[in-house]
Order: sequence, then structure tokens, then C-alpha cells
Amino acid sequence: MNEDADELTYAETGVDIDESEAATAALVDAVGDLEGTTDYAGLVDIGDRYLGLATDGVGTKLLVADAIGDYSTVGIDCVAMNVNDLVASGVTPVAFVDYLAVDEPSEDLSQQVGEGLSAGASRAGMALVGGETAVMPEVIEGFDLAGTAAGLATEDDLLPGEAEEGDVLVGLPSSGIHSNRLTLARQAATREHAYTDPYPYDGSKTVGEALLEPTRIYADVLDPLHDHDIHAAAHVTGGGWTNLLRMGEYRYEITDPFEAQDVFAFVQEEGAVSDEEMHRTFNMGTGFVVALPEGEATSFTDEAGGRVIGRVEAGESVEIRGLSLT
Repeated sequence: MNEDADELTYAETGVDIDESEAATAALVDAVGDLEGTTDYAGLVDIGDRYLGLATDGVGTKLLVADAIGDYSTVGIDCVAMNVNDLVASGVTPVAFVDYLAVDEPSEDLSQQVGEGLSAGASRAGMALVGGETAVMPEVIEGFDLAGTAAGLATEDDLLPGEAEEGDVLVGLPSSGIHSNRLTLARQAATREHAYTDPYPYDGSKTVGEALLEPTRIYADVLDPLHDHDIHAAAHVTGGGWTNLLRMGEYRYEITDPFEAQDVFAFVQEEGAVSDEEMHRTFNMGTGFVVALPEGEATSFTDEAGGRVIGRVEAGESVEIRGLSLT
């Protein structure tokens, strides 16, 4: 870590987490009772099945894309952030609709974004059914990209959503930072570097390209999820490893996490970010975690990949790499 640099935290980048959560709570309170929800998706009972819906955007990762003029991967991120939330609920994605808002139209931007959306939908095995492009120069500066994924699930497909004491934890590796908390990653990376500078860990790409590595899509684990007695799953997004607490109030003892990709070391070094802040903010190499009975673990990993990374115990924390996160 750069000992001479001031420590950078997510809050210090201009995003007040407490204020953000309070604003979200105010919106939910104003809306009133919701039809049906899991921790990751909305559910509507349509008779013999449930319609699952998830909506999300790409966030400030778009600023990296804009800075280097490479919009080819952000469509994949947009699909991934929605699809992975459906997967964490046991819902199979079937269709995706996007919303692209720009301050001025650009054929190049639209084409690259569209190609990324198409690639993401293909990886997720679902249909891309169009969307909306809005030109709003007085509202948008640059562009914004968001979308909604729709999926289907039977009662049996849906995950219970609650881990059990004694469960083992199976992790699946991430592809890098994914599309979460890029505000911190961007500000750390650009303290001493430009996005176009060579990336110190791989001279064949730039700093911007390292940050733009697209989010992994976990739709390929749906069949193994449905074939096994899975108790709960967590998509490790913003909030980092504290997302595991969404599977229930337990102690999640992580004994064998996947190694964090070098992009995390780069961000931590450049931003003088503490180990705790890194693990509260980023996935640190593991993008998806499943809680299941020990007897199911070998069969599940044979089918889905990944490996056993820990256990569920009594308590209420996430224990990883000498850190205790609550």
C-alpha cells in the first residue's frame, strides 16, 4: 500500500452510503406494500409460475468507457448485473429490455452498446427484446445505461433464500471488479495514472481496459442450482463480502476464498485503501456464493465449477482473511 497517500474510502469519494440507504428506504416506504420480493428480485405469481424481474444499471463504470471511447463491454455489464440477481433467486432469465439515455446521439456509442447487450443476452441464454433510447441534453451529461431482466421460475425453482447452520459455502470466481463501486476504483486508479496509461500488471492493456473487464454472467449455474438442495445464494455486488449476510444472520467463515485479481491490488495500492474497506466494497475475486448442505457440495461443484470456500456457523459476521465484517 502507498503509505504516503491519504487513505481513500467509498464514502470519501462522494457517495454517502447512509444517505443513499435512507433515500432508498424513503422510496420503498412511499411505494407501500410490494407484491413479492426476494433479496435480489421482484416476483409476481402468474399461476403455475412466477415472473421474476430485476432492474439495474452500469453505474460510474460508464465514465471509464467514455474516457477511453470504448463502449463495447458496458452492455455485457448491464445484462450481467440484472441476470445475476435473478440467478441468485433461482429465476431463469428469458428476456431483457434496455434504456439508453444520452445528451446527444452517437452512432458509434449506440452500436458498441448494442453489440455488448447482444453479447450479454447471448451469454445469459435469453432474448434481447429492444428498449428505449432517449436524447435528453438538459438532463443527461454523457450517457447512462440501465435495463430490466425478466425471468420465470416454478415454486420448486425458487431458492429458499436462508442459509442453515452447518451449510458449506461454494464460491464461483469473479472476472474482476465487475460493475460495483467503480467510484472508488476510478478515483484510486487515477490518482497517479490516466486511463490511457499502461496497466502496471499487464503492459498489453491500459488502466481503463483493466477496469472495464466485463462482469461475469452466472446463468450457467442455474441448472446445478435447480438440481441440488440449495438453501441460498449471494451475488457479491456493492457492499462486497457483507452481501453474504443477506443469506441470513449467521457467521460466514471463509477459509479458502479465490485469489483476488491484480486489479484489486492496483486499486488498493493507488488509493491506499484498507483491507477492510476493500472487502466491504468489492468482490475480491469471488462473485457468487451458494449455501448448501455438505453432502451436496461435491456434486454441485462437479456440475457448476467453483469450490468450497467456507462454512455457515452460529453468529452474525463474515470472517475472511483475518477480517470480521458485520
